[in-house]
Amino acid sequence: MPMPRRRRPPKEADVPGLAARRAALRLLDAVLRRGEALETALHAATQGLKRGSDKGLAHAIAADTLRWLPDIDALIDSVTEQIIPPDAKSRMVLRLALAQILCLETPHHAAVSTALPLVDGGPRKLVHGVLGSLIRGEASLPELPTLVAEVAERWAAQWGGEVCQAVARAVTHRAPIDLTLADPAETAHFVDMLGGVSLMPGHVRLPHDVSVPDMPGYEEGRWWVQDIAAGIPARLAGQGEGRTAYDLCAAPGGKTMQLAAAGWCVTALDKSAKRLERLAANLTRSGLSAEVAQGDALLWEPKAPADLILLDAPCSATGIFRRHPDVLYRAGPRQIAEMAEVQAQMLDRAAAWVKPGGMLIYATCSLERVEGEDQIAAFLARHPGFAVDPIRADELPEGITPTAEGTLRTLPGMLEEAGGADGFFVARLRGI
Repeated sequence: MPMPRRRRPPKEADVPGLAARRAALRLLDAVLRRGEALETALHAATQGLKRGSDKGLAHAIAADTLRWLPDIDALIDSVTEQIIPPDAKSRMVLRLALAQILCLETPHHAAVSTALPLVDGGPRKLVHGVLGSLIRGEASLPELPTLVAEVAERWAAQWGGEVCQAVARAVTHRAPIDLTLADPAETAHFVDMLGGVSLMPGHVRLPHDVSVPDMPGYEEGRWWVQDIAAGIPARLAGQGEGRTAYDLCAAPGGKTMQLAAAGWCVTALDKSAKRLERLAANLTRSGLSAEVAQGDALLWEPKAPADLILLDAPCSATGIFRRHPDVLYRAGPRQIAEMAEVQAQMLDRAAAWVKPGGMLIYATCSLERVEGEDQIAAFLARHPGFAVDPIRADELPEGITPTAEGTLRTLPGMLEEAGGADGFFVARLRGI
């Protein structure tokens, strides 16, 4: 009697959606094991995916996994006799599958059938058993995600428990899309045309799921995407009237375009040639003009002092956790301290390039005081020739107010009912 043939498992190409899940696994590994930024890892992780929808799915799975990671891990640990190591492939795959089921509402069979091939040659029975137990038990996530313990402790010490609660609420939602208009006089026109809302002149807010390149005004460069908080530093410069400005660490160019549209004669500096290509493309699309220079702000030397220096300094980026939840895992005390040291060096160099009576605007998309309030206090102690030029409430969107010291700090919870804003610190300084 002939032996029955063993049934072969389906080829990877025959499992719908598997390639996108494998890309999501590479993304999660890049963030949690190698410490890479999610957006930086995206290109390499999604190589071979031909459809944009598959790339978007891989990103969405990885991002939602990171938003809820402590709670997903708690569910996994609740049904295993022994703790699965945090960097084990089986745990990584379980995290991705549960994020699909609990966050993206993926059908159970689709999540399981695309999870098991990811541990081929590994503990498939373990993965199948854990998923089966949690599905049968109707596992669910809490109303709000649990923040990474060290992050929650750090931010509670700086800003209080209410801000941590606001962080938890904010991280569950994808951030809306904010547009900065080249001409603020067109605000009502684009609000009506795009069906958005405006929180201040020159700004339009849209839902997160719109297709940006397909919207009216994009190809003509009449607006560009920029979080409302990120758009504030250049607004605080006012009208340029032909005066000179250096935009340091300028790519991809949102602030350069703001300054150019306001009449500043801008030199945009960035050390990344690739990012400068994007900046140049944005300038071309918008029809705005700026001199583009490649160089490191710690080494570059300008030809002459400028009326304005805008330094949106490299930082921990902890303020943009809504769009980039990976920062909750990558930015620890060592990285924050390193960034603060670089910021101090850049500020010292930039101070020497400001004309007498000119402006120095400093900004970071960080929720760390050491990269904001403490940084400026230390700078003023080193440079008595500068003082804070207080930011006025009428320069800001309603719902965002300056600090008592005349600087700006946007925190989670601000503009919450309108969709929120990134965490930012901004100080406008003037030579005296």
